Amino acid sequence: MDYQKVLFLIVVAGFIAYHLYRRKMRNSRQHLIDSYQFPEAIARKVMEKYPHLSEHQAALVMDGLRTYFHISNRAGMKMVSMPSQVVDVAWHEFILFTREYEHFCRRALGRFLHHIPAEAMESPTRAQSGIKSAWALCCQRENILAHEPTRLPVLFALDAALDIPDGFSYTLDCTTSTGASFCASHIGCGSAPDTKHERDIHSCGGE
Repeated sequence: MDYQKVLFLIVVAGFIAYHLYRRKMRNSRQHLIDSYQFPEAIARKVMEKYPHLSEHQAALVMDGLRTYFHISNRAGMKMVSMPSQVVDVAWHEFILFTREYEHFCRRALGRFLHHIPAEAMESPTRAQSGIKSAWALCCQRENILAHEPTRLPVLFALDAALDIPDGFSYTLDCTTSTGASFCASHIGCGSAPDTKHERDIHSCGGE
């Protein structure tokens, strides 16, 4: 076996080992996020801010926070906006548990996830990059066609579903949208993609 073949096999083995390691880390982080027990005080604080919420509804908010950590993990270093006001409150309360939050971030995300205040679209028909990323990743996670959605992803539906007074409302029917709601079909506009995966990430609709 000549030198070039040996070198080629070493490179291939290294490539395979690297991807196996990445897959193992991704699965480990996903499992940690799924199984993590958030401090009970977080849900209580959410209910204090929004007293009309039941314990069941507060639990849905915590599920939304879990979802946000999942899509942030999937996004890597790319910024992902928080599209839900009520989940943002839960996130902020979690951060106040400073040591626990930092420990969670290092184990579940491999980095410290800085708090990005909740934001909606710039206007009912124009979305910025962070919201586009959140939309695409949420749709991918929930098996929704990002450019042709038939329902809203959980993080985009939660505020309206829970009647959050200062929340963000999104709608699939842009013909009936009002100034108080944002048109979901305008969230994921982008350049023409080469693959279905890229289409879901970069071209989720039209402006």
